[in-house]
Amino acid sequence: MTDAAHDLVIYGSPVSPFARKAMAVCIEKGVEFDFEAVNIMPMPDWFKEISPMRRIPVLRDRSVAEEGEAGTIADSSAICAYIERKHPEPSLYGATTYGHGRALMIEEFADTTLAMAGGLGIFRPIFFSLIQGKEPDVAKARETWANEFPPILSYLNGQLEGREFFVDDTLTIADIAVTACLMQIAMVADMPLDDYPALASHYKHMAARPSIAGPFAQAERFIRKPLPERVQLT
Repeated sequence: MTDAAHDLVIYGSPVSPFARKAMAVCIEKGVEFDFEAVNIMPMPDWFKEISPMRRIPVLRDRSVAEEGEAGTIADSSAICAYIERKHPEPSLYGATTYGHGRALMIEEFADTTLAMAGGLGIFRPIFFSLIQGKEPDVAKARETWANEFPPILSYLNGQLEGREFFVDDTLTIADIAVTACLMQIAMVADMPLDDYPALASHYKHMAARPSIAGPFAQAERFIRKPLPERVQLT
């Protein structure tokens, strides 16, 4: 990215897995974009106008409209699908029709089941407690990891056994979404994946991709200030 304004601008926070997912899609496609940080506590009025669900991220396509609600798309899945349509190569939605559907399904699983368990059960009890001046709720994080995560991780591990990627032997939105949500946990806690070798291997090679590592490094710089060391989950 440069100082020049590009057509696409992502409003959000690199701490958000959904913002990082949208950023990763742009980077994988070689699409230049601008990133503008938005502090949503409290949420500014201008952002409420373009985010009907009151969530980040929101994408603006300046080639459509420079300001106002026009030219904006809210929700990370809608954003990524828009970027795919606007910049179709390389495709990140599978090489087959069935693969396309599977990629969308796993993306949704990551954005809901995985993100909710990790966000509400681990990230928030640790990081949100810190920024509110409280002690991290490590007990809550460990309980979540022990009780809620085994079936989630087992499912993802099973989808990967014998494969490098989730769908069609190629990188898709499924791989990006799952990794972005797992990294939300890794920002605040050591994430033991020894019992899920296929998922552990997938996470390792995905985390090293520039599209994942770059946005994650931005988030890390923010997280490490109040939380110098990661919490042990086991």
